[in-house]
Order: sequence, then C-alpha cells, then structure tokens
Amino acid sequence: MISIDEMKELEFLAQEHGTSMNQMMENAGKQVFRVVRKKIDPKNKHVVIFAGHGNNGGDGFVAARYFAEECPVLVLLFGVKEKMGPETLKNYAKINKQITIIHVEKEEDLRTFRFQKNAELILIDALLGTGIKGAVREQVRLAIDYFNSLSGYKVAIDVPTGVHPDTGEILEKACDVDLIIALHDLKKGLDSFQGKSVVVDIGIPRSVRAID
Repeated sequence: MISIDEMKELEFLAQEHGTSMNQMMENAGKQVFRVVRKKIDPKNKHVVIFAGHGNNGGDGFVAARYFAEECPVLVLLFGVKEKMGPETLKNYAKINKQITIIHVEKEEDLRTFRFQKNAELILIDALLGTGIKGAVREQVRLAIDYFNSLSGYKVAIDVPTGVHPDTGEILEKACDVDLIIALHDLKKGLDSFQGKSVVVDIGIPRSVRAID
C-alpha cells in the first residue's frame, strides 16, 4: 500500500526516468477501460463519467475515449476548465468534439438532460482521486449526491471521492462504488476496500520502484 506523498514521489521519479505524466494518464485511463470491460460488457450500456478538473478527471477523459468506441458516453464535468493541468487539458481537448460533455456548476445543470428509460449505466467516479484537500467543496458534494442517486455498476478511479486516501476517513460524504481501480498500488486509507479493489500498472518503471 502507498501514501499520497509516496505516490507523488514515484510519479516525479518516473518522469525523471523518461515516463511522462501524459503517458501515465493514458495508461491509467486505458486500464480503467480494460478492467471495467472484463467485469461488465459495456455494449448496450451507457457510460457516465463524473470528472473533476484534476489528474483524476484526466484519467476519466482517457477512459471516455476508449469506451466511446463501444458504447454511448457522457461526461459530467464538475470542475473548471481553466484549472486543468496541461495533461488533463490535452485529454479534455481530445474528447471535446466527439463526446458529450456537460459542465455542471449547480443542481439545475443536471436537469438539462435525461437518461433513456431503462438504460443500463456504468458510472465512473473520476472526480478527485488522491487530490482531495480538506473539506469537500459544494460542487463535489453535488456530484457525490447525484452519483449515489443513480443505479448502475459503479467504479472509482484510484479512490472513491470523499474518502481520504491516507486515513480512510469519509469527509462528510463519499461515492458508494462496486469497484475501485487502484493506480499502481492501493492507497493506505483503503485497507477495508481491498475486497472490491483491482490494482493496475500505469507504467512506472521498475527501476523507479526499486529506488522507492
């Protein structure tokens, strides 16, 4: 298991050894698609990705690209485009013209669309990952409530939003998921979630892991 700081150090070292953050993000999103596809066939289903503006959202944008080759995809963006880092922004741009993206700032924005009656949903939490800082902001609380209100197969990328990655503490409320796809290693606070977690390789070189 690994802490937030240890993971950040590994990512920094990986970049120093030639693996870019963009490549790790691409690997993460592709792995999310592969794992979910093994668990549940996305064909004849709708994938809904709840994305933030951080790197976790970027992982979600990459996954959206792969899912879109097999089924309808909707991205609900609970974040600000102007706050995206270069890698997240790059992957946002790749899907912006191809996949429906709804920018959600307030509850009224969620009323602009309706899911088809009896549509089977795959819901993916790509809101915060390890990027949680202090109290959950209002926009993310709205996302958590909406995520939990929907029925479907529910997946978190790396960490369910609202759960502190290092301590496991639930900060007010959290996304309730069926599966956690842990990037590189399960985060220290998620010990009680091991039974519903799958660890995937995002391309951090073995030489870097040895340094760690």
